[in-house]
Amino acid sequence: MPTRINYTEFNPSELINNNTLHLKAVLMPNNTTKLPDIYQSVRQRTENICAPLAIEDYIIQPIVEVSPPKWHLAHTTWFFETFLLKAFCRDYKDFHPQYAELFNSYYYTLGDMHPRPERGDLSRPTVEEIYHYRRVIDQQMLRLLNDINKTTDPQLVDRVVLGLQHEQQHQELLLTDIKYILGKNPLRPAYQTLPIPPQVKQVTPEWIEIEGGIYGIGFDGSGFAFDNEGPRHDQLLSPFSICSHLVTNGDYMAFLDDDGYQRVELWLSDAWRLLQESARIKDWQAPLYWEKVDGQWWHMTLGGMRKVDPNAPVSHLSYFEADAYARWTGKRLPTEAEWEVFAQQRPIIGNFYEQGWLTPIASNSPQIYGDVWEWTQSPYSAYPGYRALDGALGEYNGKFMCNQMVLRGGSCATPFDHIRPSYRNFFYPQDRWQFTGLRLAESLT
Repeated sequence: MPTRINYTEFNPSELINNNTLHLKAVLMPNNTTKLPDIYQSVRQRTENICAPLAIEDYIIQPIVEVSPPKWHLAHTTWFFETFLLKAFCRDYKDFHPQYAELFNSYYYTLGDMHPRPERGDLSRPTVEEIYHYRRVIDQQMLRLLNDINKTTDPQLVDRVVLGLQHEQQHQELLLTDIKYILGKNPLRPAYQTLPIPPQVKQVTPEWIEIEGGIYGIGFDGSGFAFDNEGPRHDQLLSPFSICSHLVTNGDYMAFLDDDGYQRVELWLSDAWRLLQESARIKDWQAPLYWEKVDGQWWHMTLGGMRKVDPNAPVSHLSYFEADAYARWTGKRLPTEAEWEVFAQQRPIIGNFYEQGWLTPIASNSPQIYGDVWEWTQSPYSAYPGYRALDGALGEYNGKFMCNQMVLRGGSCATPFDHIRPSYRNFFYPQDRWQFTGLRLAESLT
């Protein structure tokens, strides 16, 4: 079990300044000697995220979409055991004969799995046993990664980097799942003591015009990418403009004040039907976690309940809400190709996990990356010429290309070295427990 950490004196600048072991370092030619250190760094970060939790927090699953923290710890370990140790270590024996079923997420080609809605029913194995599982698998992984004869195998290196990128995805999911777990508690307990972001005066966003033409979209072949980010291909775009800043809480308050949730003409049919369900009427009258107290909007954060900063980016919106807001303004959501053309020539600077705020923050500078994942109007589907990976890893992305929408840019819970311009996140249009928001765009023709 990890030691509980006192975050009272937490300094957000220390993490970003001291975070020198970026995962991107291992992607440079002839640099696989750093792989063991980077492996340990990424794995330790997952446990650091769980360190402030009480033991009771590890097993709660309030909704199907949220997995208990204990399950995340186990599943990411199962991933390395299954796709690395079993594949590259001769005569490897399973750590536990039933863990493959308990902690398999959605790889049907690997066998049966415990039902996702019942992950919170598992009191055993205990949290202590799961940490022991991590330690044993990490020891064997480090022996594998220190075998110079095997780490010259590009397939092994690619598989390890995929596993680390997978773990980084679960680090973000851990934070958002923890927030939902604590946010459902009437006591509204804080995950940890977090610094209050600085107050920033409201700025007037700029509208950036992009010429129409043929643009290259997708992974450019430099470094790591998931298979769904390619193949790189040409796409014809009409002229458009896109906002330099994200939509803010203050912007969204104006939508609420104008009865945005009661105006049927603003909502897609599926969205309006969802809003009319009796179980949703109370919850879907503002962004997730917002509560009005004595005329003032408050919201749950990982640092506990706080007043809503009108100048910070609005977050925890579904695609349906983002689309309705855009219609209300007379604008629209950008396509994912428009977003990528806008972002790909700009530096990856923003409010990420390493800065320690763990909430969207106001900024005078243009906000391209970080803070919130941005909904686009693009359905999650295959690029021209896409082919899923062979074997079980082919289930990682390809089979989800139906009924979901693409988001871009990363969030305040995304590790900095995990994001890139071509990264395609995807969720169902009703999902809003992630740090999800929007920026506006409009056509110029």
